[in-house]
Amino acid sequence: MKKINKQTIIIALVTLTVGFLVGNLLQSDHTDQPVSGHGHQHGEGEVWTCPMHLQIRQNEPGKCPICAMELVKVDQDNSAESMSLKMSDAASKLAGITTEEVRFNGTGKSIRLSGKIKPDERFISSQSSHIDGRIEKLMVSYTGEFVKKGQVIANVYSPDLVNAEKELFVAHRMKDTQPELFAAAKEKLKNWKLTDRQIDEILDAGKPEDYFPILSDLSGIVVDKKVNEGDHIMEGESMFKIADLSKLWLLLEINESEISDIKVGDQVDYTIQSFPGEQFTGKITFIDPVINPETRVAFARVTINNPNGRLKPEMFASAIVKSQSNPGDEKIQVPASAILWTGQRSVVYVEQQVNGEPIFQLREVTLGAKVKDQYVITEGLTQGEQIVVSGAFSVDAAAQLEGKPSMMNNADKNTIFTVNETTQIPIAQIEQAEVNLADTVFEVPPSFKLAIEAVYKAYLPVKEALVASDPKKAKSFAPALIKTIADVDSDIADTDVKEEWLKDLSVLSANARKIKIETDLAEMRKALSPLSDQLYHSLKKFDVNTGGFRQYCPMAFDYKGAYWLSDSDEILNPYFGDEMLTCGNVEEEL
Repeated sequence: MKKINKQTIIIALVTLTVGFLVGNLLQSDHTDQPVSGHGHQHGEGEVWTCPMHLQIRQNEPGKCPICAMELVKVDQDNSAESMSLKMSDAASKLAGITTEEVRFNGTGKSIRLSGKIKPDERFISSQSSHIDGRIEKLMVSYTGEFVKKGQVIANVYSPDLVNAEKELFVAHRMKDTQPELFAAAKEKLKNWKLTDRQIDEILDAGKPEDYFPILSDLSGIVVDKKVNEGDHIMEGESMFKIADLSKLWLLLEINESEISDIKVGDQVDYTIQSFPGEQFTGKITFIDPVINPETRVAFARVTINNPNGRLKPEMFASAIVKSQSNPGDEKIQVPASAILWTGQRSVVYVEQQVNGEPIFQLREVTLGAKVKDQYVITEGLTQGEQIVVSGAFSVDAAAQLEGKPSMMNNADKNTIFTVNETTQIPIAQIEQAEVNLADTVFEVPPSFKLAIEAVYKAYLPVKEALVASDPKKAKSFAPALIKTIADVDSDIADTDVKEEWLKDLSVLSANARKIKIETDLAEMRKALSPLSDQLYHSLKKFDVNTGGFRQYCPMAFDYKGAYWLSDSDEILNPYFGDEMLTCGNVEEEL
């Protein structure tokens, strides 16, 4: 049994009290008859209820046996208009009701990210040695030192180069008779990056140089020093990494759930901790095409011009990305205050005009992303409709008093869930289903096994979306799972199998449906647990071999523990996601 906190009780009492006042106004608006039984002929089938205890139902007026409050009449007309709540201007003002027209808005929003300044990888180069030898003197002695192109960075003693110089002197003496030999000797030295000027200086000196200078090939900051004096280096070996820091990158971490909201070209306003109060602006130039499998984040890149060197690699930054909606991406958005939640449903009240009077009708809606203080509506509303944006709780309380469809009195509970062409189950029955734990192994046709295995495969993307803590993605995969469950044709099996499967189907459908209609990640994870348990028992009882694994987390749901199924023995926890991704163990191979 769930505990009801004091805030919930207070809200319920306030809304029901306002509803009672509104209900009394509604009574005075539509009848001049007294609510007591004196002098009034009551019709057959009339129902009277208590404003504070809606479970009380009597066929005549009187007082509530619990609180002694006067009972009010419930309107039981089943016409479409009577299923809506009529409300006068006075009642609307008392309840503080305001409405707003439903309209399309762009889905752009601001997303707060954090990141670091990094060197631009396109301007990082390795400075290599052009010769084999021993470093006799190193002119660049520490990381962070600035070097200029053409600067001598080291002197190296190279026996091979000394021998090549001696060959040069011999060829020089024979250059008149064998010019090709002299040209080849010079070319050999040039392959070690000696310039014509250096070669001429060697010839002028008339003796071999023991130490050869290595010149820097580029200008920049030494970001990685790999050698020391006395080290022996090979030709082509990297000595330093040098970065040109006039160009930098700002790398921003994007959570997996936010990637769909950010795109190349979005404006970024960012601040650097080292420069408080100063704001910088840029644009996203690149987004990682892959997500880090351990951290579940990708990086967005902003290219920064840094000609004066103020910004340094590894500085921390805080950024706000202003995501822009594309033309044609406009979606219906409504204020968050218009939405009422019932745990499994999200509903709004739509205002309509009938004979010049406003009536309010409950409408179930499907929510998308939240944009600031508004929700995107993906199903349930059309542009131009009027909805209640303030006072929705008061309207709902008044609807409860009159026995109209409301948050707690849903007329859709008797609707039918169609499994297939021959099987239908009331939704109320599905939502009350408990995990069917029968241990009997049934003989079933191969085609039935394949259909159950397809349910397992459709389950996996839903589970993986919860591992990634992505409720939007879990909702998007849920319809395919629901359809796959419904597509299992139990008519191909015998009667016992069909009856057993319908019990399993109730649990699987109920919890898959909860994941589809839920908006809260925690509630989706609660539905995954019985869904996983039932699927496991279905696989076992119908002898379906998936090659997967049953895994268990003892800490889920306040240490009550919960199972899930996976196609890998790697532990990726769908009940905690990044918070405790690897919490759990493999219980059984399927």
